[in-house]
Amino acid sequence: MAEQNRKQWIFVGAVALVLAALLGAGWMARGRFLPVEVGTDAPEVVATGMDGQPVKLSGLRGQVVLLNVWATWCPPCREEMPSMERLHRELADEGLKIVAVSIDAKPGEADRDGRPGGDVDAFATEMGLTFTLWQQPSGEIQRAYRTTGVPETFLIGKDGVIRKKVIGATEWDSEANVELIRRLLKE
Repeated sequence: MAEQNRKQWIFVGAVALVLAALLGAGWMARGRFLPVEVGTDAPEVVATGMDGQPVKLSGLRGQVVLLNVWATWCPPCREEMPSMERLHRELADEGLKIVAVSIDAKPGEADRDGRPGGDVDAFATEMGLTFTLWQQPSGEIQRAYRTTGVPETFLIGKDGVIRKKVIGATEWDSEANVELIRRLLKE
């Protein structure tokens, strides 16, 4: 009887130890699973500028940044780009930095879903875009920001905290958005 109790306690102790290890591992990795929402720090983005040089979002710390995740094959992205350009022309001199990160595969290649690569330079020329464009075909930005599709946009304050998140296309030069961005620029 005593031997059976001892074995039961060893089993219970082993199960408790495994559960504690699993809970500890989950707690340590929680940042990889929590949503990227308003009020959270903007994850780092490493991409390639249109000049082929590496760029980092952290290099823009201290500025208000409108970070847009998009692709040339995305009709809603194409729909919202003119409003982003108008916003850029209105607020760039006040300090707003618009960075649109293309997730397109390189021209002549296909992305992991089989979509053909896009020519970001040609797209920018066609649309008359003058704000900053980065490229990141690896999809790392989608994983870091836990996006559900494109376009998805994050308005980031000077402190690096996300102040607004928009899933889908929007009119970025609307009165409400301009007012919010001007408030952030004054902080």
